[in-house]
Amino acid sequence: MTWPFFSLAKSRRVTPIDFRMGETWISVEAVPEHGMATIWDADILIWAASQLIEARNAGRPTSRIMAATPHAILTYIGRGTGRDNYDRLKAAFDRLQSTSVATSIRQQHQRRRHRFSWINEWQEQLDLNGKPLGLQMILPDWFYAGVLERGLVLSIDRAYFGLTGGLERWLYRVVRKHGGRQSHGWSFDFEHLYLKSGSLSPMKRFAFELRAIVERQSLPGYVLSIDKAFRRERLSFVPAPVDSFETAARRLNLPACG
Repeated sequence: MTWPFFSLAKSRRVTPIDFRMGETWISVEAVPEHGMATIWDADILIWAASQLIEARNAGRPTSRIMAATPHAILTYIGRGTGRDNYDRLKAAFDRLQSTSVATSIRQQHQRRRHRFSWINEWQEQLDLNGKPLGLQMILPDWFYAGVLERGLVLSIDRAYFGLTGGLERWLYRVVRKHGGRQSHGWSFDFEHLYLKSGSLSPMKRFAFELRAIVERQSLPGYVLSIDKAFRRERLSFVPAPVDSFETAARRLNLPACG
């Protein structure tokens, strides 16, 4: 959830992500034809994870092969269901399949390089007249196994799908992963967040956008603040007091990626 696996920009990104922090490294490469998978494309993975967990909890069989109508996916992730949205959904599938990721995460004690795509395959199913019937995808083994292990799944607020900024979405993931429901919350230096985001924006622009997010208080379930010490800015966040029933009703499951 917190590592730089996705582009945070709505414009096409082909510049690789080359991230190093301590023993952790991540390399993300895109093909020019489709560009890098974005944090909005990752909504499809959230949908897939939620379907797997729902089936498991209901005692139904699960599979790496998943099929659904575009309408079902788009409705779940809070998008429109028109033709343009359908075309954008297919483009998102292309980016998830073509983006190549290599990382040391969960591989630190193994002498091997883990490289993967977010989905192994996908296809559009058509009737005899060429009318779309649905979409089918095959999930990677690691994703499928990780979702079905309770320790690798966190819940997120459904309002997450309404966040329009890439940095805003990524920051919610950071806050959700580290802040959880701890009453004391958590905090990070701006520079640490900048390095971990994989953003192509200059540091000054990144800091400006962080301050704007704090001013809007737009992350569901959390209160943000900025502390300044020794000429360094630090983002702090604590859980916001909310009605427990409403919170439970608005939550869904998201696979944790570190």
